[in-house]
Amino acid sequence: MHPTTFVARREKRTVLSGAAPVRWLLIGMALAFLGFFLVVPLVAVFSYALQKGVGAYLEAIQEPESLSAIRLTLLAAAIAVPLNLAFGLSAAWLIARFRFCGRDVLLTLIDLPFSVSPVIAGLVFVLLFGRQGWFGPWLVEHDIHIIFAVPGIVLATVFVTFPFVVREVLPIMQAQGSDEEEAALTLGASGWRMFFQITLPKVKWGVLYGVLLCNARAMGEFGAVSVVSGHVRGATNTLPLHAEILYNEYNLAGAFAVASLLTVLALVTLAIKKYVEWRAEAP
Repeated sequence: MHPTTFVARREKRTVLSGAAPVRWLLIGMALAFLGFFLVVPLVAVFSYALQKGVGAYLEAIQEPESLSAIRLTLLAAAIAVPLNLAFGLSAAWLIARFRFCGRDVLLTLIDLPFSVSPVIAGLVFVLLFGRQGWFGPWLVEHDIHIIFAVPGIVLATVFVTFPFVVREVLPIMQAQGSDEEEAALTLGASGWRMFFQITLPKVKWGVLYGVLLCNARAMGEFGAVSVVSGHVRGATNTLPLHAEILYNEYNLAGAFAVASLLTVLALVTLAIKKYVEWRAEAP
């Protein structure tokens, strides 16, 4: 072995051995941080939820108002996620494949929900569709209810969640280019056939990842939904709103029982997300 190589390796081992205490210190700090801010709250949620026993837990979940909140949460997500999926795929394909006037404006508008407070978003819908809003008199005249009703909740949910799919799909489309799509069009494939047989399979993991994030945010959204819902018990309360009401009424067991459902949904979403990442990285 060349003397220079031997010295270099010995110096490298010395540096690595000297860095070991720092590495373990950083790992310990990271684990302590995650334990305090993640594991402890999760344990606390389930501990409070089951404080009065499994029977009381199931009773809190099966109350009519809780079941109504669960149905409304699932309904809002079931409507918002497909709409954002269609919008996200369309917008990502448009931005990645074409250069047009207003492209930068569209990109900026897509990021708008990330920078605008959800409460402000809810207030915007109230100003548009409330009784004193721009379209309020016309809606009242035709007996159409949006604010303090299910349509308003769906609109608010769609607004705060629509960037997730497009922001996950767009980088993949831009990285992969359009050579295969252009070849398919040259060979006579229709636009729809090209999209479903070439474009979509190439971005499927990004689509699924974006859908998962969109669904998680839709079910857990609080700020915008709180403004437009009116907090009508058993009618316009989603799971986060219902948990807040129970907590304000000092019904801690019921509040944490409802919160535990959202926690389970979050953990399931996280597990699916990790599986998607693993499949996307697999050869």
